[in-house]
Amino acid sequence: MVRVLRALNGSIKDLDRSVAAHLGEHPDAAVFRSLPRAGQVNAAQMLAEWGDCREAYDGPEAVAALSGMAPVTRRSGKHTAVGFRWACNKRFRNAMTTLADNSRRESPWAAAVYQAAMDRGADHPHAVRVVARAWIRVIHRCWLDGVPYDPARHGGARRLTPADEVPVPARG
Repeated sequence: MVRVLRALNGSIKDLDRSVAAHLGEHPDAAVFRSLPRAGQVNAAQMLAEWGDCREAYDGPEAVAALSGMAPVTRRSGKHTAVGFRWACNKRFRNAMTTLADNSRRESPWAAAVYQAAMDRGADHPHAVRVVARAWIRVIHRCWLDGVPYDPARHGGARRLTPADEVPVPARG
């Protein structure tokens, strides 16, 4: 059993190295590598699950549903409940939540989205999914435009930057 586990771990490491080596060959690699703390493997995982076909998604909400980041609303009579999406691409969900959790440590915008979700009473996994859903909207725009993520162009991130704050004139 130990020999099998060592062989599996070796294969996983080889695949990780191969993924990182070939990531740069993809035309959308720059978009996914530009995300805060995405790293080579996580960027490759997101790109692999996201896919190439720009016509495949109606918008960012379709990507959020596929990756399990969009909540599911259940209604019956007068009762409405919003819950976690179980039916989704699990590899995609894992890649997006990994990005969301890591990015909040480098991106003030992602940290603010996470903290706002926690302040509303979300637990950690839910707050991470909220951040991931927000990132999906940003990534979708970058992906459609074919441009890497730039916090200076991201409106949500710019609002948190003190240099972009407009000074309030003193009342005389």
